[in-house]
Amino acid sequence: MAGLLPGPISGARVGVSVPGETEGRQAMDFAAARKWMVDGQLRPNKVTDPRILSAMLDLPRHRFVPADMVARAYADEDTPLGEGRVLLQPMMIARLLQLAELRTGDSVLLVGAGTGYGAAALARMGGRVTALESSPTLSAVAREVMGEVSLAPGHVQWVEGPLAAGHPAGAPYDLIMIQGEVPTIPPALTEQLAEGGRLVAIRRLPGQVGIAVIGRRVGGVFSAVPAFDCGTVPLPGFAPDSAFTL
Repeated sequence: MAGLLPGPISGARVGVSVPGETEGRQAMDFAAARKWMVDGQLRPNKVTDPRILSAMLDLPRHRFVPADMVARAYADEDTPLGEGRVLLQPMMIARLLQLAELRTGDSVLLVGAGTGYGAAALARMGGRVTALESSPTLSAVAREVMGEVSLAPGHVQWVEGPLAAGHPAGAPYDLIMIQGEVPTIPPALTEQLAEGGRLVAIRRLPGQVGIAVIGRRVGGVFSAVPAFDCGTVPLPGFAPDSAFTL
């Protein structure tokens, strides 16, 4: 597993040594941590897709978080990335991936791609991923880290811009996955779905619990239904007055 151990990576503190971190890395068995994550968090929470289990067992999640968060990378919680953003907890991202029902070769738009872990997982599962991120700092980290991990059989194209606007140049998409909590899903995104395309998101209205939703575009009309309760930090740039119907 030596090839998966974190090395010196520049930018945004990911992979950059901090006092005491080198000793912690040497002491931590990342392969064992990934196995514990899959067996202790994913399987008991009804994650059964073997592609998801394989991707998350192999991908070095600790490479996608700041250096001072390495020890928390595999914990059953969101991992802070800075700028008010997080890497979704393992169980949550796995269940969202399973809800999305990715097919090999699907064109995917990942909104709020952060440092790239979700994009790497989708690519490992066979998706052709367009990863959209609004933060230049997180984007720089993602490009560097993903350049050092295998994404086969899929691939990732990284773009920067406002998250709620999507990436019309790459549309239509078979799947859009919003990687974070939003109050509404704007038409600008649903209009970028292919006919029969799916959209997965975490929606939370004021005063309510967050819920994962799965939506489809059929006959040019988008509709969505709730799937399971969940919650995380809000993504920037999503106005609460956009039209959305469950």
